[in-house]
Amino acid sequence: MKNSIKLNKQILILIVLFISLQSCKKSVDFIAFNGNIYTVNSDFNTASAFAVNDGKFVDIGNEEILSKYNTNQKIDLNGSTVLPGLIDAHCHFYGLGLNQSMIDLTGTNSFNEILEKISNKDNNIIRGRGWDQNDWKIKEFPNKEKLDLIYPNTPVILERIDGHAYLVNQKALDIAGIDINTKSTNGTLLSKKGKLTGVLIDGPMSLIDNSFGEISLDDKIKALVSAQEICFKNGLTTVDDAGLSKDIIMLIDSLQKKELLKMRVYAMISNSENDVNYFIENGPIKTNSLNVRSVKVYGDGALGSRGATLKKPYSDDKHNYGKLVTSYKDIKDLANKLAEANFQMNTHAIGDSTINLLIDTYSKVLETKTDPRWRIEHSQIIDVNDIKGYNNKILPSVQPTHATSDMYWAEERVGSKRIKGAYAYKALLEKSKVIGLGTDFPVEKVNPFHTFYASVSRKDLNDYPEKGFEFENALSREETLKGMTIWAAYLNFEEKEKGSIEKGKFADFIIIDRDIMKVEINKTPETKVLKTYLSGELVYSKTKSN
Repeated sequence: MKNSIKLNKQILILIVLFISLQSCKKSVDFIAFNGNIYTVNSDFNTASAFAVNDGKFVDIGNEEILSKYNTNQKIDLNGSTVLPGLIDAHCHFYGLGLNQSMIDLTGTNSFNEILEKISNKDNNIIRGRGWDQNDWKIKEFPNKEKLDLIYPNTPVILERIDGHAYLVNQKALDIAGIDINTKSTNGTLLSKKGKLTGVLIDGPMSLIDNSFGEISLDDKIKALVSAQEICFKNGLTTVDDAGLSKDIIMLIDSLQKKELLKMRVYAMISNSENDVNYFIENGPIKTNSLNVRSVKVYGDGALGSRGATLKKPYSDDKHNYGKLVTSYKDIKDLANKLAEANFQMNTHAIGDSTINLLIDTYSKVLETKTDPRWRIEHSQIIDVNDIKGYNNKILPSVQPTHATSDMYWAEERVGSKRIKGAYAYKALLEKSKVIGLGTDFPVEKVNPFHTFYASVSRKDLNDYPEKGFEFENALSREETLKGMTIWAAYLNFEEKEKGSIEKGKFADFIIIDRDIMKVEINKTPETKVLKTYLSGELVYSKTKSN
């Protein structure tokens, strides 16, 4: 009897002790376990479990985490691969949303195919985007003559895939007040035999934009929400929107505060004097979802439309050097202004002449700055002697799928010598020690795993070329993943809050259907995102239908 009482006491003590230990455990919102987790921390460690509370990672490790915390939710990852939420270091988030209401012209193989796609449209304005004459058998800019015949009374505005050229019909030209006598110092109006062809490159495009009505508030909101859905589906949790007006930035802020928009946005202010002055006078915006501390500047145009500014003429257009979109003086004046205000300058630069100008300008104005992180967006065609100008103050932000899209015709534009300094990602990384990777969507597809594949293989989705395009400038898988996560966060001054799965950072992560760090590289473009989490909240889950 005494032994029975003693045993019962011992059991009671153990129960009390167990309850006491349980009550001492910290409670968390959920624990994810049994996973293949790439933390992308400084040691590039892997883990199998992590705990999340109040939207942040609180512990990362192995299955012992299950016994360290109390939780009502345990997520069995079933061995799936987990990555930090992906960051697109250069894209057009709002533009992607607007594009959903346009006619998609990407992949068209001829101008006649474009005419077929826009036929039988009875809109007040016909808008399309995505044509690229470099994909056609006859690689010449189109002419508006057929558009004028089909749509004599309806304005037609068709945007080139890179966003640096329009093809418009006569009706659109008339509404905008554009004729053969219209001049432009920051772009080109193409003409043939004394008549406009309807192709406007860079600067003159604004004459069209300013002549058509303002987009409604409902359509702006719809565009932002549509873009968010597409991005979450692709595993993006932060987007760097390269050029937004003050009005759209403030709309994003208001929608985020109402939780109608959850996507994290690093917003580069469009280089409008009024908008730039507003933010300099009122200071940056920094919330958990929005960061406004940079200005997007257009240095030159695009290579595909021969608007990029080169040191020597185009190899396939001997009298054309391209044109600066923002003048030499304006670039230098703005650089001084932004440096004084401690704003980041992020300049679109495709041609070697523009990049040389930026390296010279940046280096001078940043001489006394300790950590400015100014960016050269695209960093595309670089004189090999100028690569040394990149450093810890002047950082590259590039798009690997541009290399594999452009490789079919880029050498025709710049020649065999200059191509050696083109899309030189490895060389740039060696100088700056970090490199941000993006897509420039909707110029390229949103899919970040296309970025991953192009960066590592230097091939297109048809597995071409066999040995990779300028393969010496391929990045490793680890470097590529860093460029899509922690290094992209660094370019945004956000590496302490996102970009890796580490204690104290936002619980932004994705679950994917394969281990992209180990599978055959040609299998990586097919990667599917199974789930996307933002601050520990499930914002996308794949179903059979999607």
